[in-house]
Amino acid sequence: MTALSVAAWPARGRLLFPGVLACAVVAAASTFLSQHYGAPVMLFALILGMAMNFLSAEGPCKPGIEFTARHVLRWGVALLGLRITAAQVVALGWHPVLLVAVSLVLTIGVSMVVARLMGFNVLFGLLSGGATAICGASAALALAAALPPHPLKERATLFTVVGVSALSTLTMIAYPLIARALGMDAHTAGVFLGATIHDVAQVVGAGYGMSQATGDTATLVKLMRVAALLPVILFAVMFTRATGKAVGGQRPPLLPWFAVAFAALVALNSTGWLSPSLTTAGSDLSRWCLVAAMAGIGMKTQLRELVDVGLKPVVLMVGETVFIAALVLALLRWAP
Repeated sequence: MTALSVAAWPARGRLLFPGVLACAVVAAASTFLSQHYGAPVMLFALILGMAMNFLSAEGPCKPGIEFTARHVLRWGVALLGLRITAAQVVALGWHPVLLVAVSLVLTIGVSMVVARLMGFNVLFGLLSGGATAICGASAALALAAALPPHPLKERATLFTVVGVSALSTLTMIAYPLIARALGMDAHTAGVFLGATIHDVAQVVGAGYGMSQATGDTATLVKLMRVAALLPVILFAVMFTRATGKAVGGQRPPLLPWFAVAFAALVALNSTGWLSPSLTTAGSDLSRWCLVAAMAGIGMKTQLRELVDVGLKPVVLMVGETVFIAALVLALLRWAP
C-alpha cells in the first residue's frame, strides 16, 4: 500500500459518505419496523430502499450506495462466521448433520435442474435453491456476491430475497402447526423447524414459540445450515469457473476473500478465545452490514423490474420450499 493511496482515503471517504449514510438510515428504519411489526428486516430494507431509488441516480449518494451494495455486503457475509462454532455442530450428533447435508445438496441440485427446465439461467436455480436450503436472504446475498457479473443478477437477487423473506414468514406460522399435528416431540420438532425454515430469525421465533427445548434444537440445526454457506459458495465459484457462466467468459476468483474470512472466523470462534460480548457484537455488525447492503441493492432497483419477472420464479421458489419440507419430513420418518 503506497503513501499516495493512504492519502486518498479522506477524499474517498467524503465521496462515499452520503450514500453509505443513506443506506445506514434505511437499515436503522428497517430494523425499527421489523422489531415493532415482526416482519423480516430484509424485506423492510428492500421496500424502503426501493422507495428511495432516486438516490442511486447520478448524484452525491450514488458512489456510496454502490459501495454498500457490493463491499459492505461482503463484510457482512464474512462476519457471519462469528455465529458458528464446531462444538455446536458436534453437539447435535450425526443424524441432524446428515439430514441437513442431504436436504441441502438435493434441494440445490433439484433447484438448478428445475430452473434449467423452466428456461432460467441455471445460476438462478443455484441462487434461489441456496437461499432456501441455507439461510434465506443472507445466503442469497452471499451467493450473489460470489457469482460473476450478469445483467440480471441484481434483479434475480432482489426477487430471491423477497421470495425467501415472504416464504420464511409463512413457514414460521405454518410449520409449528404441522409439527404439532404430526405429534413431534421437542427434539424432532426442533430439527424439522431448523432444517426447513429459511431465515434464522423465523427459526428462532417458530422454535421458541413451541418450547425452550425446541427452540434450542432448532437454532443449532439452523446454524449448522448457515455453516454450509462456505462450501456452497465454493461450489458456486467452481461451477461458474468450470462452465464459464460469467459475462464474457471471465472467471471469478477461486476463493473469494470473504469466504476465507468466514472460515477463519468460524475457526477462531471455535477456539473459545473470543468473549461472548465480542461474538455478539460481531454478529450484530454482520446483520447491520447485510441490512444496509440490502437497502443499497433496493435503491439500485425499480419496482417494475420485480414485476417483470412473471409467475414462473414464484412457482420455482414455492416448489423449493415445499420440496425441502417434504424431504426433511421423509428423512425424519425414515431415520427418526
